Amino acid sequence: MGDATGSAHATGTADAWRLRPGVAVTLLRNGLHLRGRRGSVTLEGSTALPTLWRLLEEPLRTGDATELLRRAEPGSSVRKALDTLIAQLRAHDLLVEAPVGPVPHWVAATAERPAEAASAIAAARARVLADAAASPLAEAAGRALSQGGASVSYAVGTPPHEGAVLLCAGEGEEQWAVAAGVCGGSGYVTAPGSAAQVRADAAALAARLVPAVPASSASPSSASPSTSAAFVSLLAGSAAHRLLCAVGGLPDPASEGDDQRLLPGLPAVLVADGRPLRADYRTWLGPDRLDADRRVALAPPGTLAEALVRVAALGDERAGVLPAPLPGGLRQLPVPLATCELPGGTVLAGAPRLDLARLDAFCRAAEVRLGGACRAVGANPSHAWGRALRRAAAGTTAPAPGAAPLPAAHWSEHPQARHWWTSLTERQGVRARLEVFRAHPDEDVHHAVVCRHPAEGGPERDLGQVLGRAVEATPGDAAAFAALSAVAAVSAAGEEPNVRYFCGSDGSAAALAAVNARTAAWEDSGWTTGWLSEVARREPALHTALHRLTGLRAEESAVAEETAMADETSVAGERELAARLRAFGFTVLTAEEGER
Repeated sequence: MGDATGSAHATGTADAWRLRPGVAVTLLRNGLHLRGRRGSVTLEGSTALPTLWRLLEEPLRTGDATELLRRAEPGSSVRKALDTLIAQLRAHDLLVEAPVGPVPHWVAATAERPAEAASAIAAARARVLADAAASPLAEAAGRALSQGGASVSYAVGTPPHEGAVLLCAGEGEEQWAVAAGVCGGSGYVTAPGSAAQVRADAAALAARLVPAVPASSASPSSASPSTSAAFVSLLAGSAAHRLLCAVGGLPDPASEGDDQRLLPGLPAVLVADGRPLRADYRTWLGPDRLDADRRVALAPPGTLAEALVRVAALGDERAGVLPAPLPGGLRQLPVPLATCELPGGTVLAGAPRLDLARLDAFCRAAEVRLGGACRAVGANPSHAWGRALRRAAAGTTAPAPGAAPLPAAHWSEHPQARHWWTSLTERQGVRARLEVFRAHPDEDVHHAVVCRHPAEGGPERDLGQVLGRAVEATPGDAAAFAALSAVAAVSAAGEEPNVRYFCGSDGSAAALAAVNARTAAWEDSGWTTGWLSEVARREPALHTALHRLTGLRAEESAVAEETAMADETSVAGERELAARLRAFGFTVLTAEEGER
């Protein structure tokens, strides 16, 4: 790259290069650190670098570096240093080809080809549509569009809702739209899209953000307090910026902040609060997905961390579809616990680690909302299948009355089983018995059950006499997960008496947790990470065995239309939730028990 740069400037066939507006420089003792809007670089190795930069900075900022390079003798050490420096600046997107005509600084700071982007923005006729052309939000949006380089016209029409504005630019298939609105003390800016898509997104966002108001109130903005000029300018400027970036072919502002909470490949909306003044982008898919980019579906997450990022997006209080699974004020000893608050009751999950408990609570909450135990939700197909197969096996492989359990020696030496059994019986003081049964003589499937000892007294609240059960590949794994579930159940009964849906722990998510997990040579099954890695290795064979035992069939699909469900609104809500989960890469299984 350095040779090409030098050659171009030496012959005079290329336009001058200049620093992008806003590039800042810090001089080091023997180098430089340069940082711009989308890139940075540190150059070290010579005390001459700061001096070289003082020579080059002004010509680069004004676009007059061509003459300086021409005067540097080709092949000289000075010329080589200049070529290397300029090549590094170009490689890190800190240089831009100087445009022939005037270009707004914000375009030059961002665009790969500023002149073309500025020309597209200037050619697009931006329109501001509101229920009142003189509204503060409409006026502020128009000013921002004009300052950004677009020609602006105003129109009085029907926005997505009262208090909103619709910004449009372009014609036909090249038309872009963005909506912004004030809803009570909050506001939003949609992602760019077609006018129909933006209207649908705006209406859905307004319904979420508007505060509870009396039925006599007429509109989402009717409960709005006096809105500050700064809040209006924030929304209007963001909407204008997103529209101009779309028109000019520039990156959307939501993609430039390196926000790890946002999911690449899905649109994001800006959600703002007026008091205190703040705004951030949130991943969003509305109920009406009309544009192609709203109908995309992410690939299943490959790691537990990636799955939890999606759980956080789906559980976002403003833009999500389910409550977030959180530890809240629950004690995390002796077992990590997480809850998901649904309108019909609390979902609680316990697991070896809090991240696994959060994932279990979320998946169980989704299954509850989707209408029953015949479905399974998982972060990926293997996870969903593991949940569905274990659930089916818990019924089909349940030990018959009078069946003889395996001798305790088969599981008592397993370090995880010993730990959780001791936690239940000694730390929590529960009198219980743990029995492990082999589900079939020819299959490596074991069913463990933990029951409260009859001498303990009356039935446990909301749990019955069975405190925990698990279906796993080995006696030790089954005993460990069953005992862990029992510990979580007892802990939940003591802290959350109103838990309606309890989610015991199992090994279905072990494969997700084991991806990229670094284990030391001495981390055996006595350590959680080592144990989960061992469980993950046994998972494929366990799936095969469980399938043979249960005859379970399943197919990934949206929620089926069941004639037994007469509430069409409920069916539509379930179908929408399943579609949203799948768009985020989660797997929704509709399972049936088949021929064995």
